[in-house]
Amino acid sequence: MKLLKLMPVLMITITQTLFAQSEDPYMWLEDIDGEKSMDFVKAHNEATFNVLSKQKDYQDIYDKCLAIYDSKDKIIFPTIYGDYIYNFWQDDEHVRGIWRRTPKKSYLADKPVWETVLDIDALSAKDNVKWVFKGANGLYPTYDRFLLNLSNGGGDAVAIKEFDVNKKEFINDGFNITEAKGDAYFVDMNTVILSTDFGEGTMTTSGYPRQTKIWKRGTALKDAKLIYEGAVDDVGAWGFIYRDGDKKYLGVVRAPGFFTSESYIYENNKLIKLDIPEDCQTYTVINGQLVLSLKSDWDVMGTSYKQGALISMDMDALLKGEKLIHTIIQPDASSSIEAVSNTKNKLLVNLTTNVKNVLFIYNFLDNTWKNEKVATPDFGTIGINATDESSDLYFFNFTNFLTPTTLYVANAGDNSVKPFKFLPAFFDASKYEVNQYTVKSTDGTAIPYFVVSAKNMQNNGQNPTLLTAYGGFEVSILPYYSGTVGQSWLDMGGVYVVANIRGGGEFGPQWHQAGMLEKRQNIYDDFHAVAQDLITRKITSPKHLGIKGGSNGGLLMGVAFTQRPDLYNAVLCEVPLLDMQRYNKLLAGASWMAEYGNPDVPADWEFISKYSPYQNLKEGKKYPEVFFLTSTRDDRVHPGHARKMAAKMEGMGYKVYYYENIEGGHGASSTNDQIARRSALEYSYLLMKLK
Repeated sequence: MKLLKLMPVLMITITQTLFAQSEDPYMWLEDIDGEKSMDFVKAHNEATFNVLSKQKDYQDIYDKCLAIYDSKDKIIFPTIYGDYIYNFWQDDEHVRGIWRRTPKKSYLADKPVWETVLDIDALSAKDNVKWVFKGANGLYPTYDRFLLNLSNGGGDAVAIKEFDVNKKEFINDGFNITEAKGDAYFVDMNTVILSTDFGEGTMTTSGYPRQTKIWKRGTALKDAKLIYEGAVDDVGAWGFIYRDGDKKYLGVVRAPGFFTSESYIYENNKLIKLDIPEDCQTYTVINGQLVLSLKSDWDVMGTSYKQGALISMDMDALLKGEKLIHTIIQPDASSSIEAVSNTKNKLLVNLTTNVKNVLFIYNFLDNTWKNEKVATPDFGTIGINATDESSDLYFFNFTNFLTPTTLYVANAGDNSVKPFKFLPAFFDASKYEVNQYTVKSTDGTAIPYFVVSAKNMQNNGQNPTLLTAYGGFEVSILPYYSGTVGQSWLDMGGVYVVANIRGGGEFGPQWHQAGMLEKRQNIYDDFHAVAQDLITRKITSPKHLGIKGGSNGGLLMGVAFTQRPDLYNAVLCEVPLLDMQRYNKLLAGASWMAEYGNPDVPADWEFISKYSPYQNLKEGKKYPEVFFLTSTRDDRVHPGHARKMAAKMEGMGYKVYYYENIEGGHGASSTNDQIARRSALEYSYLLMKLK
């Protein structure tokens, strides 16, 4: 009966949806490499570049940015494989980069002699392909073989090639896999576990693998052993390996949704499903304990483990169907688990407290977890850069808005810490200060945000101000040092603002969940509230306020200027989602329906349609002159979003700027020159509009 009552509403909504899609005059711009589409791109690139490159500060900004990105004084961040430190490096001599290594002892003695393992520029020239290095997976414990991930143009899809680091050559008849959004790991010298495009019907609607196989050396890929196959409408399925000392756990994770997963361990030619919550996040196995965090309360065996908790479970017992659970840490309302990693014997937990990081070492003794705080600097952001599986050595970095990044070398065994490498100061930070404010959103929730400004700033409403945020997927936006922001914005008289709105992970899973699905307007209300508070405090005014965001943050930008065009005079909308009626049909879009909802379901489209920027554009509004930036080679967020939005706005008579890098993937740039050019275009636009 209830369904019958809904039928007229459903039919009207479905009819409207189909009509709207069939009437979209800009659908042709979804043809990524089509001649007509690329004519649009080239014409707009030329027009935008001609205007912005002629701004008086463009060349100076470009030169300074390129000098920062090419600087030989950058920190050489380590990755530890066996007895070597590996590093990927780009500068003016190595445009696409070199993958290199030095003995661990030499690196720790600060006397590295770098040996180039693979020159990506030379490889690109040889293959006539614009290769972008996307990382490597090594053969434990010798690490003489690697599976290299190489992207054509910078997209997420990679070709996987087996490489001998001692001979510095690819293994022609080795484990080589054609380009796909997949991955592969060595099980042993002659075996890999992999997920890739195995042919028709083996990929999900999100564009990720749905099959995981075991592939033996000397056999054809088509003969690899299938150990798991997910559903076509899953996000995907991938293999993994956990190593706990000499013990390894081979497994498969199936992701039916973006925030849900099922984990299986492959033993004795069969899969054992782990009885853990589908929405938890697993990290590692150490000292026989599987470490995971909870995204919702979990009631088990008479005990309630609360949302946000980091817990561990005895792995061998779990494989037998038993649950032996230990609480590692239960964050409070102002804290969340930022990251978890481990050395050989210790667990490292990076905790966010009021949008600042604190690092702890945990040790599992006598069936309980004991911790000690690491002596890191206060009031900033900590990142674990590298850990050593053969010792308790690890590296972490510390930074904040005004402190250049410092790399620390540490030992989790004796909790020793010492500064190791320093990023040079790219601007004079002594002239600036950082303040953290809060403002109440529409529903009364307190939203924190950081303001970086000159110490002598006058609150006269005339300060050029750039506001940025992300607001989605439980991603935290923490303080960070940027020479580009310092030189190209702060030193030019600008104010820089970072808002910690809902949808992120700054205050745990509940902060994220408060902005999902039908609650998404909370995110946009939070952003509007921060913008309005900047104006109320007379830090700036709508004439001098600009905003910037990419990907999901690009969607935020689209919503911000369509809902509140009165607040902003400049908008940098980067690699954005904008047509939320079709996002789930474009590239990886279907994987994000757990975050946004399914626009093909009338009940979901009811709330999505209220904010979808593409559908909410209206004629006769005073929209700011938006600057859209994207990449032809972005195989995550379809460039059609930005293309269609720009074309539709122009069709309504609005002036826009548009620039699409022909390569670069979701990061929109592959080389330092491309990043510098994009930065120069962005800041020239902001200075033109706001100063």
